[in-house]
Amino acid sequence: MKKHHTEEQILGILKEAEMGKALPDILRQHAISSGTFYRWR
Repeated sequence: MKKHHTEEQILGILKEAEMGKALPDILRQHAISSGTFYRWR
């Protein structure tokens, strides 16, 4: 499986969610599924 995001990018995306940004906006902006987000989390 090909990785599309680096560890630094993943941490940045998770940090956005912690800061209160709306999850649907994060998912759309970074082109990830909710399953991927929760797996990273």
